[in-house]
Amino acid sequence: MKIIDQKLIHKLIENGVEASLIPGFIRSLANAYLINPDMSHCQANKRLKFLGWHDIQIDYHTFVLAIDCLETRGLNQLKYKSAPWYLSSFKVKTPSITQ
Repeated sequence: MKIIDQKLIHKLIENGVEASLIPGFIRSLANAYLINPDMSHCQANKRLKFLGWHDIQIDYHTFVLAIDCLETRGLNQLKYKSAPWYLSSFKVKTPSITQ
C-alpha cells in the first residue's frame, strides 16, 4: 500500500469513517467524481449523502487527498467497478496509534 493510501485511510478514520466501510466509501467517491470531476468538496459531501453516506462529512484536505489518491490509481480504471473488485484492490488496515 502506498503512503498516499495510508494517509487517506488515516484521514477518513479521523473524519468518522469506520475502517471496514472505507473501500465502499472510496468507491462511492470515485463514482461521484467521475460524474463531475469539477465538483467541490461541498458538492462531494452532498453527492455522498445522496448515495447514503449521511453521517460522514469530509473536509477539503481529505477530499483533495482522496482525489489525488484516485488519480494516482487511474480514475478510468475505477469507473463503476463492483464492490468486490474494489475491496480486493484497496486493502484496509487500521493504522496503529502511537503514543
